[in-house]
Amino acid sequence: MVSELDLALVHALQVRPRAAWTDLAPLLGATPVTLARRWERLTAQGLAWVSAVPGPSFSRSGCTAFVFVRCAPAARQRLADRVAQLHEAVTVELVAPGHTDLMLDVLAPDLAGMHRFVTEELAALPDVLDVECVFATSLYAEGSRWRLGSLDASQLSVLGRSDTADGAGSAGFDLGPLDHLLLDALVRDGRTRLADLAALTGSSAATVRRRLGRLTASGVVALRCDMAPAVSGLPVSVTFRGRATAHEVNRLHRTLATLPECRLLAAVTGSANVLATYWLRDIGSVQQRETAACAQLPSLEVTDRVLGIRTVKRMGHVLDGEGRRVGICPIRPW
Repeated sequence: MVSELDLALVHALQVRPRAAWTDLAPLLGATPVTLARRWERLTAQGLAWVSAVPGPSFSRSGCTAFVFVRCAPAARQRLADRVAQLHEAVTVELVAPGHTDLMLDVLAPDLAGMHRFVTEELAALPDVLDVECVFATSLYAEGSRWRLGSLDASQLSVLGRSDTADGAGSAGFDLGPLDHLLLDALVRDGRTRLADLAALTGSSAATVRRRLGRLTASGVVALRCDMAPAVSGLPVSVTFRGRATAHEVNRLHRTLATLPECRLLAAVTGSANVLATYWLRDIGSVQQRETAACAQLPSLEVTDRVLGIRTVKRMGHVLDGEGRRVGICPIRPW
């Protein structure tokens, strides 16, 4: 069972992923030892985890695409497991049979790298019948900014600003060997202690603290707390694809992103220029979210509703049928 304290702890780590237990203890009304023990249990059971993901500057310097893959019905699970081993496919989701079988979030350093992955690596897999690729031109909402909603306003005020940076200082920041070692470790466990990071990288804790601060402040990396549906209470994932006028697309961040279950919202290339993913409590909520979205953005015409059946991989973390983390295939977009 997931307790109210567990939910509050996960929400707190969404806001401040590397917060010390001593800092969170007064806020959550528990001792640091209790918080550490509960987090250890949550991670051991694959119910929640913290990891490093590309920060806001990646959306300006890198390439993000959403790829829809069609395959033979009998090959769906086999192909999903195979694609989950590819580093560029950071998220892999099996969807309800229809026009597509798999939906992927793909990250690459640039457009040429994305083209090579999609056409030469993904499309060449034996079970792949067809591939559609749309590129994100703007990301208005994404998983590292989504919140569980278990803390009240006063608790959030105490927590202060999120660790997620705005990327304002990213210009001219070149990653060095130490940065890459840090990122590889933090992709696996974003709460790895400074002393352990120092030992892994052969540097001092002070150096690690300084480099990590630079990475997050520059927007190169963000730290994100993810969770299984048993924690979120939102087992249904649906992605709406739709069309809106160019003028209306510019309003996405003020409209659709404000809906509480909005997990991802992007302007994309192609005739369907809007893509939005929601986490919902049940299938009956799908129509309600669509109705609310269209009310918020009157020009929006929903052209497709892609219902997730199982998330095989999320931002480099391999999940079981219940959405619990059971392994990792680290992302390397930097």
